[in-house]
Amino acid sequence: MISPWERLHSTRCCLCCHVRTGTIILGIWYMLINAVVLLILLTALSDPDQYHLTSAELANDLDVMDDANMCIASAISLLMIVICGMATYGAYKLHAPWIIPFFSYQVFDFALNSLVAVSVVVYPNTIQDYLQQLPGNFPYREEIMSMSNVCLVLIVLLFITSILAFKAYLMMCVWSCYRYVSGRSAADVLVYVTNTNDTTVLLPQYDDTMALPAKQAQPPFMLA
Repeated sequence: MISPWERLHSTRCCLCCHVRTGTIILGIWYMLINAVVLLILLTALSDPDQYHLTSAELANDLDVMDDANMCIASAISLLMIVICGMATYGAYKLHAPWIIPFFSYQVFDFALNSLVAVSVVVYPNTIQDYLQQLPGNFPYREEIMSMSNVCLVLIVLLFITSILAFKAYLMMCVWSCYRYVSGRSAADVLVYVTNTNDTTVLLPQYDDTMALPAKQAQPPFMLA
């Protein structure tokens, strides 16, 4: 039997809302963000002279994003909208397989951020190289570069660790929603509708059945 506290912990997320509600809100939030990004990219593609930033404006040898990269970014944003829409629909309609792509994206994103944290620890000089590539008008660029390398590594690691902890929490919320929806679907299979009086009978769970005490065998009949 699952204790009430374990059941509450496994089906609740931030602000004490249900994991199903949290997954729907998270999916809609990701959809809105990617929709805004897609709108910006499509607007930039439709009017490249207005939104295209040259290398002279950014004091860099390369352009920030050419048309090919913008098309790839637009396709990725569109794919993310589809994946988030699938997760939202799956959580709302109680279809567990629809949540798997969004959870897989969360795992992939968490792994990439973990690799960034590892690269910062292994190659701490990359932070200084990145700061030197920033434009000259970047806010507080000189103040940040004047800090020691150890201090910069600690600040970056603290920032990345906070992001990883937040992403891990959201990932666990989606995983809890997937388990809840899967368990709900499995419980619906156990519903048996009788044909005599049209009443619905919920069969007991397997664990509950096994926990019942075994009936004692009747004594054998004595022959006269």
